[in-house]
Amino acid sequence: MSEATVIERHKAAIHRNDISRPVKLAIELEILTQETSFFDYGCGHGGDIKRLKHLGYKSKGWDPYYDPKKRRVNSDIVNLGYVLNVIENPEERCEALLKAWELTNKVLIVSAQVLVNAPNSKTQLPYGDGIVTSRNTFQKYYDQEELKKFIDQVLRVDAIPVGLGIYFVFRDDNQKESFRLEWFRSGAIAPRIRIAGKKFEDYQELLAPLMKFYTKRGRLPVKEELAPQDEEKILLEIGSFRKAFKLILQATDEAEWDAIAYRRSLDIQVYLALTQFEKRPKFNELPSEIRHDIKAFFGTYQDACEVGDRKLFSLGQTEVLKAACKKSKIGKCTRGALYVHFSALGELDPILRIYEGCASRNFGRAEGATLIKLCIDEPRISYLFYPDFDTDPHPALKASISIHLQTFKVTRSDYSTRSNPPILHRKETFVTPNYPSYEEFAELTKKEVELGLLEQKSEIGTRKGWEKCLAEKNVEIKGHQISVVS
Repeated sequence: MSEATVIERHKAAIHRNDISRPVKLAIELEILTQETSFFDYGCGHGGDIKRLKHLGYKSKGWDPYYDPKKRRVNSDIVNLGYVLNVIENPEERCEALLKAWELTNKVLIVSAQVLVNAPNSKTQLPYGDGIVTSRNTFQKYYDQEELKKFIDQVLRVDAIPVGLGIYFVFRDDNQKESFRLEWFRSGAIAPRIRIAGKKFEDYQELLAPLMKFYTKRGRLPVKEELAPQDEEKILLEIGSFRKAFKLILQATDEAEWDAIAYRRSLDIQVYLALTQFEKRPKFNELPSEIRHDIKAFFGTYQDACEVGDRKLFSLGQTEVLKAACKKSKIGKCTRGALYVHFSALGELDPILRIYEGCASRNFGRAEGATLIKLCIDEPRISYLFYPDFDTDPHPALKASISIHLQTFKVTRSDYSTRSNPPILHRKETFVTPNYPSYEEFAELTKKEVELGLLEQKSEIGTRKGWEKCLAEKNVEIKGHQISVVS
């Protein structure tokens, strides 16, 4: 079984086991692994602990109400999940946060309820800086920025948002910056082997770690960046990384490696542009691997920052943003916005990736979102949820989360109960050609165009309008297969 298959099955198991959102994100973002220890501070009945143990994670927990006798132990990853919300006394909130941080060796996960369309004041009573729920329990609702400010001030850190109301707090600044870069890293796969000569075949297993490194970083490693045993074998057998890479180029397309290097240089631009919103690290404060990336792609840190800053500041010009959206070969551009599938975000022009980053750097990304809407006429990013995107030929919008980049107001809209929700057409336009179902989507669109189904754009944008159109044309669509009913 391949490594990729094992990873996918493990992710599926995580979803099946109903692990809480913050912990699930920590696993998906490779913060929590089976090599790290996990402690749930305020674990309630211990549901996450049991489910994680079942999946092979080293997990323990403590709760002041349900399990107060358990010993609190230092762990690599500590979770303070939705605990701050239920503590009435502000000083006790600070104390809980500090005690959880004291137990943290690597990363503290902090999550709390945030204000997204504030609770209905008719059914919930104001109490202190929170509310009293219908169950007569205290619940504090934070603004996203308020929660970050609270964490940062109490712990004297720079907490990183990974979702609404979910923050990672890193002990090590190098690990924090590496995580920031990974957040904006675009996907890439190693070029396939085209002509495997005998010499390449003899060394193929030896060269695999070098190919993996170049795919991730877009450059050759410097001394001690590869695992010691891999580096030693390559240098002993071939002489240098450069000579080893020449063997790889003999069996693969050099242009594909150049494209990976270019993609990685863009990732660095996006990362550095968005460090403007925090205190930008000095060059010697960056992790060594990022310093080597910058030297390889830009020469100097100053040049790299200037490139990123020019792109960031250009977002203040509506015409620049509009032009970037219209020129984009990926996504569906309308008069007011560019819509792109979540999987294609890394393929966009760096200016558009930075634009989205202005939202995700403050709020993380909406878990489970399908499409990202990049608005042109106002500074707003929306995350749209189409859970049936892959299986339904014309999926309905279930919900959206919008973030206004000037007011930082978060608005959530629910479409799940609407009898006539908006639906999608031309699904292939939202994704890249290498998306698994791209050809299937494109073939359906081709047939719909031939039958004249997509001509009345203003009428077919909702479920009822689309059903009416199909009925008038005597057409049925099952799965992604279309047929004319006689």
